Amino acid sequence: MSQSHPIADANESSPFGSYTPDEFYARHSVAHASNYITNARGLKLFTQWWTPLPPAKVIGTLALVHGFTGESSWFLQLTAIHFAKAGFATCAIDHQGHGFSDGLTTHIPDINPVVDDCFLFFDEFRARYDPSLPSFLYSESLGGAIALLITLRAGQTWDGLILNGAMCGISAKFKPPWPLEHLLFLVASVVPTWRVVPTRGSIPDVSFKEEWKRKLAVASPRRTVARPRAATALELVRICKELQGRFEEVEVPLMIVHGGDDVVCDPACVEELHRRAASKDKTLRIHQGMWHQLVGESQEDVDMVFREMVEWLRSRAQRASAA
Repeated sequence: MSQSHPIADANESSPFGSYTPDEFYARHSVAHASNYITNARGLKLFTQWWTPLPPAKVIGTLALVHGFTGESSWFLQLTAIHFAKAGFATCAIDHQGHGFSDGLTTHIPDINPVVDDCFLFFDEFRARYDPSLPSFLYSESLGGAIALLITLRAGQTWDGLILNGAMCGISAKFKPPWPLEHLLFLVASVVPTWRVVPTRGSIPDVSFKEEWKRKLAVASPRRTVARPRAATALELVRICKELQGRFEEVEVPLMIVHGGDDVVCDPACVEELHRRAASKDKTLRIHQGMWHQLVGESQEDVDMVFREMVEWLRSRAQRASAA
């Protein structure tokens, strides 16, 4: 079976390229289903999952955590299909205000309820499978911060975590210009939903190196390229500070993958996480010349980066099953 990432079949207007979704799943030998769950705050949240078709065996479960302004149905879905093909029952949830979930668009004034939502769904998904199967987390950008908070809150109940372009620190090249960053708490307390924060460039423009993939990012009807709201921007800055104070508490087996030329999430911060994490099993891959969204690179680079991730997951799944 081809180890090529399914982004190879996409085009600038659809992640499925010229195929229907059902044709696409069949082509990649995965089954797909989705459902809405209702959280404690009464929000309906969109969830979906992908599983390898027989005769392939499920060798572990994998929960995907998307980033700020992202969703589970576009680029992340292609990565989910890639992991499902490799033998992992893979699931994802759209955070509040993202994708097909309820909530004010891309507004996360407090990360903790979002972490709660992930727990709610991921635990339910894992319970569908034999508890002896190893379970993993894969995350992108802000999703990396959420995934770290999940592992910090849950203790050692995950067999591994992949951080792809993780937000452990917002790059100075992308932060709002001084003095706005320092006045943010004032603005956030007065008008928390005001889209006041001028970041330097739209996120897709500085995240995806290949132009057609930038177009595909913006083509999603569920994606916004609007500026972050004040209270959300303040919370993103706060999350980074909280995590930076807790790197030593990270014990989960860790694979950190990051673009060396990422101007959204600072590579220096994940290097510091790698240095300080208590994890006995930790791998760091900084890919020089690559940008924030590694799926936005050339097909050759995408295949190389994601092949390494699959190999890492498979070897940890084998190790966990043998233990």
